[in-house]
Amino acid sequence: MTTTPTAPTQAPRYFYALGKRKTAVAQVRLYPGGNTFTVNDKPFEAVFPLQTWQATVLEPFRVTDTLGKFAVVAKVQGGGISAWADALKHGVARALVVADPSLKPVLRQHGLLTRDPRVKERKKYGLKRARRAPQYSKR
Repeated sequence: MTTTPTAPTQAPRYFYALGKRKTAVAQVRLYPGGNTFTVNDKPFEAVFPLQTWQATVLEPFRVTDTLGKFAVVAKVQGGGISAWADALKHGVARALVVADPSLKPVLRQHGLLTRDPRVKERKKYGLKRARRAPQYSKR
């Protein structure tokens, strides 16, 4: 009689989540332990040189007191650098909830789990931009 081996129950190697803002999409992986932060295979500080962008991205860690407890590997594409920072913030917050569901009320209270739905409005025909009409001329 043969027995099938049972897989040992292990903690997941990483916690995955997707963050979005405008047209930017961030794929975030949180690895327990370690404190490295890489974005698109580059150091975090090289991708986000401004302090405001860095503070935006690190806000979920600061709010939940988990700064330095996770190594972050993220891939971001689409949009601009500011949208990248907000998409990364959204992705990190969602990954933290996957890692520890007890953090959800704190992140929800600070508005970090809500996807910002604002996107650029499309251009309409007959107009110069989305709402800008051609200049009116009386004569």
